[in-house]
Amino acid sequence: MNPPYEITPRILKFITSISQKIGEVNAKHLVRQNPKLRKQNQIKTIHSSLSIEGNTLSEEQITSIIENKRVLGPEKDIQEVLNALEVYKELKNFKYNSEKDFQKAHKLLMNGLVLDPGKYRTKGVGIVKGSKVEHIAPPFSNLKYLMNGLFEYLKDKSELTLIKSCVFHYEMEFIHPFMDGNGRMGRLWQTSILMSEYPLFEFLPFETLISKNQNDYYNALSISDKEGKSTRFIEFMLNIIDQSFDELLENETRRLNETERLEIFLEGRTEKFTRKDYMKHFPEISTSTASRDLKNGFENGLIDKFGDKKTTYYQKQNYSD
Repeated sequence: MNPPYEITPRILKFITSISQKIGEVNAKHLVRQNPKLRKQNQIKTIHSSLSIEGNTLSEEQITSIIENKRVLGPEKDIQEVLNALEVYKELKNFKYNSEKDFQKAHKLLMNGLVLDPGKYRTKGVGIVKGSKVEHIAPPFSNLKYLMNGLFEYLKDKSELTLIKSCVFHYEMEFIHPFMDGNGRMGRLWQTSILMSEYPLFEFLPFETLISKNQNDYYNALSISDKEGKSTRFIEFMLNIIDQSFDELLENETRRLNETERLEIFLEGRTEKFTRKDYMKHFPEISTSTASRDLKNGFENGLIDKFGDKKTTYYQKQNYSD
């Protein structure tokens, strides 16, 4: 199976931009060193993905469920959150190109919510929006062939992971292999595919932006259906991922405290540096914040200070000449 799509200038632009931002996030260790951020982003992801499907629980209620506190809400909504938490615990263990793992993930995600979680549908299905039939899925008799082909496509190592994840998301939504939970599985498995090359996607809540742009999300799926190729959906999803990295870089660098920021900056650094060098690494912070970080670092013995006023420079302790 070779799903049809075209490489457009927009797709190339987004791939370049995302690749640069992945490098920046990794260089700053934003995700790896901040467990609080990881937990917050997982809550955002679960909340956003479930709210797209009509779940009414808030981020605060989901946090309470994680902390084993009692939550008042519809039983179905609480079950959806509990299932999502189970699936995210297992996410790192799933092989993205394993159809068996894909079905196992659906079983965890839809446990107690549908009759046969983890099993492909055995009847025809259509998606209705209002009074209009938006999409008629392929006959259930074709599912085995179509899903086998889609997982064969995932094994193609010549395909860029960023594109492959979007193509799979679209094609799986088009095939609609389950009676319920297809949207959740499309978004979850896109994350799994991306994590296979970029582990930080486990903690990037791009589903928050899908939730905020639901009409555009469904519109991109619809246009791709009409055009018979996933090009428009790839453009939409890459744009969402690109924006998610913007938000991560902008917000999370600010949330680090002065010691965490300075420690990240100093990792592996032996040469002398100025406040200007520090601000280049963290362009989101103000001059006064940079000065405060460096003053705190000097007072706490992380760095040595040399010179005065405009000639001031710093060096990590134990690396003085």
